[in-house]
Amino acid sequence: MGFFKLEEHGTSVKTEFTAGFTTFLTMMYIVPVNAIIMSKTGMPMGALITATALITIFSTVLNGLWANTPIAMSVGMGLNAYFTFGLVLGMKIPWQSALGIVFISGIMFLVLSFTKFRVWVMQSVPYDLRRAISAGIGAFIAFIGLKQMGIVVNNDAVLVGLGNFKDINLLIGVLGLIFVFAFYAWRVKGAFILAILFTSIVAWVSGIAPYPTEFLSLPASISPIAMHLDVTSALKLSLLPVIITFLITDMFDSLGTLAGVGFRAGLFKDDSKELQKTLEVDAAATVGGSLLGLSTTTSFIESASGVEEGGRTGLTAVFTGLFFILTLFMMPLFSAIPENAIYPVLVMVGVLMFTELSNINFKDPAIGVATFLIVIMMPLTYSITNGLAFGFLAYLLIKLLKKEFDDINIGVIALGAISLIVFIVH
Repeated sequence: MGFFKLEEHGTSVKTEFTAGFTTFLTMMYIVPVNAIIMSKTGMPMGALITATALITIFSTVLNGLWANTPIAMSVGMGLNAYFTFGLVLGMKIPWQSALGIVFISGIMFLVLSFTKFRVWVMQSVPYDLRRAISAGIGAFIAFIGLKQMGIVVNNDAVLVGLGNFKDINLLIGVLGLIFVFAFYAWRVKGAFILAILFTSIVAWVSGIAPYPTEFLSLPASISPIAMHLDVTSALKLSLLPVIITFLITDMFDSLGTLAGVGFRAGLFKDDSKELQKTLEVDAAATVGGSLLGLSTTTSFIESASGVEEGGRTGLTAVFTGLFFILTLFMMPLFSAIPENAIYPVLVMVGVLMFTELSNINFKDPAIGVATFLIVIMMPLTYSITNGLAFGFLAYLLIKLLKKEFDDINIGVIALGAISLIVFIVH
């Protein structure tokens, strides 16, 4: 396998195969989870399952061949929830227009990935604010998961309250939380998909949800969602902050993931060719995903599981992508999974993203206030965009008040100006 330079990276086909299968197990959950989340927009479940599997196969194999890195890609958790609950259900934007927003942000990311803009962004935005964005999105999607499970409910007196724990569906969700917490704590490979499976079996056996009548079938057509994006309606000034939100969130998410996985694998040194090419695939996959009818595609931190198994080259990613072909034929099984077996995974993913707070320097008042506002305002306003706007404006304001002008650059000013637009056009 001279193409992948296995000997140079100190690995073998067997090791890469094992690593690819490990990554597949740890992120297989994304196919049913993403389909259930995005189906809330009115998009058909079957088409979403097929499209999610296809973009995962395409982007992951392409990254293996183009960038030769062990990074798997699929529809990003967080932005898919924002797409569904923030834009379509919250802002009442048609899903076709929301796909147009994803497409535009993907085109911008693709163009910028071939320039030095990435380096400029990395130098402009403090690491702590990037970590705060990750933690804020974690709080946001965990809140969505808890709300969809019925653990958090509407309360006219105090906005939100505790759900009815006599509801059997809620208890299935609680059981799902116990499973996912336990499997994660025990470091079980494929913890998420196993938690979903075990919770579903309990729901099926107890009669809470119907058994799947079959387990395998031919893939559903993606024609109901593919190429249905509406780019024209997304080209509005009022939607510019949302487009920028998708752009910078995808960029920071990708850079954070690649930095974390790359550190373990000894990859991605400063401005490396491999990093550049992986970001190019990431951006191209977002564009391709929007054409298929999906939210933003991004690099998956679960790739770290394959790296831990010894995966060091693109052959790991190729194997991972090929394993995802299996999911194309699993629609009956995925469709039979009860929703409250899925939403506990959102909570656990939120927990993992929220841990980024441990690395933030709260001794800096600007960072402390900005981080707090980002984390608290995303779930409270049901909007990643609003959380970013509050955070960046607070950071800029406190730095100005303290006359710490060395910490203010063009990037921070630009993001502050975009944040102002959020409130002006709201």
